[in-house]
Amino acid sequence: MTARVLRAADRTATPWKNGGGVTREIAAYPEGAPMDAFDWRVSLAEVTEDGPFSAFPGVDRTLTVVEGAGMDLMVDGEHHIVDEPYWPHDFPGDLATDGTLLGGPVVNLNVMCRRGRTSAAVAVVRGTVRLSAPPGGAVLAVALEDGAVLDGTECELDRYDALLTRDAAAGVLRTHGWALLVTLSGD
Repeated sequence: MTARVLRAADRTATPWKNGGGVTREIAAYPEGAPMDAFDWRVSLAEVTEDGPFSAFPGVDRTLTVVEGAGMDLMVDGEHHIVDEPYWPHDFPGDLATDGTLLGGPVVNLNVMCRRGRTSAAVAVVRGTVRLSAPPGGAVLAVALEDGAVLDGTECELDRYDALLTRDAAAGVLRTHGWALLVTLSGD
């Protein structure tokens, strides 16, 4: 299996599209695409205060709280309480969205997919996980806790390190804790 390791330590903090916070991109396709042209993007966002989310027309989003007490998301006037860690929550990125912290700062893992070009299946997993990218797609595994290893390699993932593959040949990831698995398919 051909896979790229994406180390958390190599990520730089960049301002949110709306300037209200900081994000660290884990991976995107195409690589280096600006915020209005990616097919998909996965990132970690540090949220330290209440406020509006950036608008992403034509983009579907999945938010997973990975640190902190969670958020009350107001999506197009409707409350969505996102207070359970490691529980993915889907919402359209083009609807007006505001976030209110429930008990201090949070770190969210965000998956964004351009509607009509790609889609994502997001799952939080633990134990032995078979990795296999769909035709024309990719699989991204992000360690949410220390201690994940790809079978047959010396590649160990620490917290927030990731593994990206476009390989259809199954590989096996063994986790000692939780990991987020994103399977990306072309539409």
